[in-house]
Amino acid sequence: MAAATQNDWETNLAQLLKEISDVQGDLLDVLQAKRERMAKGEYTKLDDLQERERELGDRLQACHDKRTELLERAGECGLPSDSIGSLAKVLPSEERGEIKKQVEEAARRARLLQQETLTNWVLAQRSLLHVSQILEIFATGGRLKPTYGNGEFVHSRGALMDREV
Repeated sequence: MAAATQNDWETNLAQLLKEISDVQGDLLDVLQAKRERMAKGEYTKLDDLQERERELGDRLQACHDKRTELLERAGECGLPSDSIGSLAKVLPSEERGEIKKQVEEAARRARLLQQETLTNWVLAQRSLLHVSQILEIFATGGRLKPTYGNGEFVHSRGALMDREV
């Protein structure tokens, strides 16, 4: 690799990793705000985050496109092109250390984003289940349908509520 080319690869990798880090940080903030609003039941305030999420998704897609382009150019130059990490390994040792740290941090944040997204998905599913159960209570008038038997509703009452029991 020529010295100018090495510097170009290092600069391009550093810029890409900085952009990825910025987007990941912003996305973590949005996901945290979303989780807090869902946990507090502030569902009407979730709409405020929708445009920001869309913008971050677009920025993340732009990072993905830049990554793909960078790896394709690396492959054309005979450099490793399977991942940013493998491309960073061919940099001179003094630059490689900093780029390697950035790659590891981006991977750590990606795992954290997956966990935050899963947490929000679970919260949303639990809320949906709760609403579903409330709708079922309204639809049946609060009476339980028997699992077995002749199809009549079970008229059981709680011991704490009724004096008769």
